[in-house]
Amino acid sequence: MREVAGRELVLRRARGFAPLPVTLEGELPPVLAVGAHQKNTIATAVGAQVFLSQHIGDLETEGSHQAHRQSIQAFKDLYEINPSAVACDLHPGYASTQYAETLGLPIHRVQHHHAHILACMAENHLQPPALGIAWDGSGMGSDGGVWGGEFLHVTHEGIKRVAHLRPFLLPGNEKAVREPRRVALAVLFEAFADEAIVVDAPSVVAFSPAELATLRTMLDRQLNSPPTTSVGRLFDAFASLLGIRQVASYEGQAAMELEYAVGSDACDDSLPYAIVERDGCLVLDWEPAVRALLSDRGLSSPAARFHNMLADMAADVAARVAEPVVVMSGGCFQNRYLTERMVARLLRAGHRPYWHQRVPPNDGGIALGQIVAATQQQKDPSTDVSRGTGKDT
Repeated sequence: MREVAGRELVLRRARGFAPLPVTLEGELPPVLAVGAHQKNTIATAVGAQVFLSQHIGDLETEGSHQAHRQSIQAFKDLYEINPSAVACDLHPGYASTQYAETLGLPIHRVQHHHAHILACMAENHLQPPALGIAWDGSGMGSDGGVWGGEFLHVTHEGIKRVAHLRPFLLPGNEKAVREPRRVALAVLFEAFADEAIVVDAPSVVAFSPAELATLRTMLDRQLNSPPTTSVGRLFDAFASLLGIRQVASYEGQAAMELEYAVGSDACDDSLPYAIVERDGCLVLDWEPAVRALLSDRGLSSPAARFHNMLADMAADVAARVAEPVVVMSGGCFQNRYLTERMVARLLRAGHRPYWHQRVPPNDGGIALGQIVAATQQQKDPSTDVSRGTGKDT
């Protein structure tokens, strides 16, 4: 920090040119982490420190694949390391995972949301136990499903999925990511079944009758419509239901506009929700919120109430798990209003919340968590880092 014309000017480090390492406890094995598929960064362990690379980006093109490979070679040369193992995401379709499989090294496959939570714990120098809240757009779960609204209890014995968002379908799979109206329609089908297409909502009228018929068939038969627990996609659904955004031009547009819609219209009230227990896991049910929006179109501050509902959900689960330390990670926590509301809500309930300060909360921080998980498995080979532990549910 320096002073210019009587004002303090904060200078930010360029992570790729002047990396600020995350220091962990003890000597680390020389593990290479190849990161996630989107917003990719890589990382390597050197001594007791983990160095994250510059932002490489989404691994969707040959150019980005080449940049990924070049960054890995540059890290090897810069830090003079010969990796003993490579850590990657559990998803077999990720370009980073596929590249890890070509290196001829022992591979540690790390579940996506487990990596998110371990990254935040490492940055904040936390040891278990802790309750991790991992909210993002998507990541492959240990059951092969599309996760994104997860509560993971981290203990010295391992990690356990203790709660998640109620699942809903993604009609068209990746196409639903760019069309919030599709996600909203799936949410309406989950809540109202066949009556969904006659619901008077912006999401429904955004489709032609022919499109509705096709989507109804897809949802009824679950054709190219995988279930998800994603909070990121729930943001899309509510942005559509509120008439804010039906088709997105870029990733995260609907969620950002829903946050912007809070504006100066913030309030302390929340939309209703329910929590049920299924197979020993808490399920956060958003259906009461959908019904409340549709029954009261003149509801004040609906965008703020939606954010507040999510914060209340987090505090509710934290109270039931009875874990003082709560760690928040995932792309949804780029939302300032949500993060601040959750921190305040958790503090008020007597918890100690932690969030990212230097490492990105989105997939740019995944590589750090992969390093931590792989290191844990090397120290204790009985730990299954693809699931967190054999005790994971």
